[in-house]
Amino acid sequence: MPYPIAYQLYSSRNFPPLAAQLPVLKAMGYDAIEPWLPAYEADPKLFRRQLDDAGLACYGFHMPLAGLVSEPNRFIDIALTLGATVLIPPYVAVEERENTPDYWRGLGEKLARGAETAGPHELKVAWHNHDFEYVPLPDGSKPIDHIFEAAGPDVWFEIDCGWITRAGADPAAELRRYADRIIAIQTKDTAPLGTTLDDGWTATGDGIIDWAALVPLFRRTRADHIVTEHDNPGDWQRFASRSIYHLKALGL
Repeated sequence: MPYPIAYQLYSSRNFPPLAAQLPVLKAMGYDAIEPWLPAYEADPKLFRRQLDDAGLACYGFHMPLAGLVSEPNRFIDIALTLGATVLIPPYVAVEERENTPDYWRGLGEKLARGAETAGPHELKVAWHNHDFEYVPLPDGSKPIDHIFEAAGPDVWFEIDCGWITRAGADPAAELRRYADRIIAIQTKDTAPLGTTLDDGWTATGDGIIDWAALVPLFRRTRADHIVTEHDNPGDWQRFASRSIYHLKALGL
């Protein structure tokens, strides 16, 4: 059974207007978009109308961790307006990070409190990884383990296979380990080490990740959709079209 496929709008942030991209993405075969702040912030109702007009859904959106902590109800309202079901904090800035297990456990606890607030609205909270969660701390443990251990079972995972690969970790191992927590899979691909074009990122299927080998592991997770993303494409339409073509060729 094919997965619905979403497109992370952050990928084409440098090619405005975003609204003009929506019908193009629909024509390529995308089912949904995954927006990032501030794409939806100025007028969530207008953004929802633009999605509806293009025939696209929004399954989840990226948002600040600080927003989940200090303004959860505002982002819950945005989720309900957009028809999204997953609130996804994706990042903490370098200057905010601490190199201790307690810091990362604290982050997990913040996610848990957000999930508790979102739950009565039938919304979920998921963490989205970069590479820093896989860099060992001085005691040899990794932030990702502390985050989810402290977060408990009600916090989900949007796994970014590209960043895991960049960190020198194994996306196959992480797909297995967090299969019961993974709600969405980002098929971000990375070019060989040392590539500078497009910051070393590439379309899904054009990089070094063996997606065909990962697909059976996708099926064992609880993911209900796939998301394409590229952090800095020179040609967003080429990235978007090549990525969805490769995913559909894999039966996704």
